[in-house]
Amino acid sequence: MASTNIFLLQLSIFLLIFLPKPCFPKNQTLFFPLKTQALAHYYNYRATANKLSFHHNVSLTVSLKLGSPPQDVTMVLDTGSELSWLHCKKTVSFNSIFNPLLSSSYSPVPCNSPTCKIKTQDLPVPASCDPKGLCRVTLTYADLTSTEGNLATETILIGGPARPGFEDARTTGLMGMNRGSLSFITQMGFPKFSYCISGVDSSGVLLFGDASFAWLKPLSYTPLVRISKPLPYFDRVAYSVQLEGIKVGSKVLNLPKSVFIPDHTGAGQTMVDSGTQFTFLLGEVYSALKNEFIQQTKGILRVFDDPNFVFQGAMDLCYLIESTGPSLPRLPIVSLMFSGAEMSVSGERLLYRVPGLSRGRDSVYCFTFGNSDLLGIEAFVIGHHHQQNLWVEFDLINSRVGFAEVRCDIASKRLGIIV
Repeated sequence: MASTNIFLLQLSIFLLIFLPKPCFPKNQTLFFPLKTQALAHYYNYRATANKLSFHHNVSLTVSLKLGSPPQDVTMVLDTGSELSWLHCKKTVSFNSIFNPLLSSSYSPVPCNSPTCKIKTQDLPVPASCDPKGLCRVTLTYADLTSTEGNLATETILIGGPARPGFEDARTTGLMGMNRGSLSFITQMGFPKFSYCISGVDSSGVLLFGDASFAWLKPLSYTPLVRISKPLPYFDRVAYSVQLEGIKVGSKVLNLPKSVFIPDHTGAGQTMVDSGTQFTFLLGEVYSALKNEFIQQTKGILRVFDDPNFVFQGAMDLCYLIESTGPSLPRLPIVSLMFSGAEMSVSGERLLYRVPGLSRGRDSVYCFTFGNSDLLGIEAFVIGHHHQQNLWVEFDLINSRVGFAEVRCDIASKRLGIIV
């Protein structure tokens, strides 16, 4: 069953930004329901802070309790971001969920504090002082959007029994989970965390601590790529791994290994990002994968030949599939090959039905790999859609990411998770 131990943490939050002071034993394992949630179209959790413009409206969310007395919040799990943030209800008319005015434990961080001066040094934009002498932080993202807010401390209640069915389309904020000093996981002090996303329903699990379960297969690990020298296009606190090749069916794409290695500017790193739905590849690699997939699915799939249609601005390989058909045809497996590990993408995870788009009796499905070049993104990004039915572990002590195939809906039930 899920843990019923209750712990209070003091966190720093932006619009709130999190800084916890953990007061629980490090050998404690905590887990929570993780949901695949379709956010309402009028509300994008990254709204003015959409790190990658191609992020879709389907996100991974986790529900927690924040403040004194506790308020329910729902946060998007994002391994590609450092700062955790919440939209705060600062006035009676402001339409949001978390209200710091009702919390006795909410405390803004002064701009002359060590937290503001030292712990924000890794951020792209230095922290500043607002007119009230409070720590002001600005977030900027790859698509040139930005948002800003105040750093503050707050109490979060974690480890208690989950509240079944809690969900709000106005997702309160974002849980930054990368390796930066202000990220949620860094401040909590856990040596590792993992998650598992179901491929058959919206269920999943987020786990802090060691995943030692008899029913879980041994994980295959790939090391994190770390560099000491700052480079303009390399995110040093991302979960960056080394992609070494891609295989379609049994055929490895004929590409030099150099195309997968970051260049002297840092462009070309491969990031595991739970905050992005699909997977995006740099142009040369994407084109090779697209051409090979088309070649191997001739006679099986009908290409949607409309040069004016590019799904999500980066996915230009789409197909027409009869809406009344029983299921998708058998498709070749696409395997992402890493140093020491492999991620296989098969079946329904290869094609995504475009909501609300059809041609006669046909629905439009798009290949779930996109072209980073069309977005101006100088990186390979592995999204959560291709992490379904995988146990994904981020081992911070040993600097590695591990994968093991598992039915995540069954794993959730074994852990007593109710969503």
